[in-house]
Amino acid sequence: MIGKKELHFQDKNIDLDSLASKIESYLQNEHFHTQSASTSGSDIVIQAQKGGFLDKVIDADRALTISLSGSPEDVTVNIGIAKWVEHLAVAAVETLLLSDIFLVVDVGESLWTLEIEDKLVKEIESMV
Repeated sequence: MIGKKELHFQDKNIDLDSLASKIESYLQNEHFHTQSASTSGSDIVIQAQKGGFLDKVIDADRALTISLSGSPEDVTVNIGIAKWVEHLAVAAVETLLLSDIFLVVDVGESLWTLEIEDKLVKEIESMV
């Protein structure tokens, strides 16, 4: 699928909560509006939206969505575009994680998605 990336980190002893906090701070510093939620287990979902001129390119109900899952020694990070979920903290995050939340995007969104995902991937790799 265009614009969906998966990172896999093994034997790094990663604290998922700490990594999620760093990712969310990075996105906020890049002027994204963010929201995040954890499942009853250890999985975490972060959603980020950016306004301004991107409102014309990206559908208002879409968000850059990052999911983190696994154990400290075996972490998977998925990055892609998904539907913005109002009040993510009270939504059924487990349902989101189990479903294929990432959407197929059009050309305009693809260019923006690939650019921001590449930056985010480099940033995450530097965090771990």
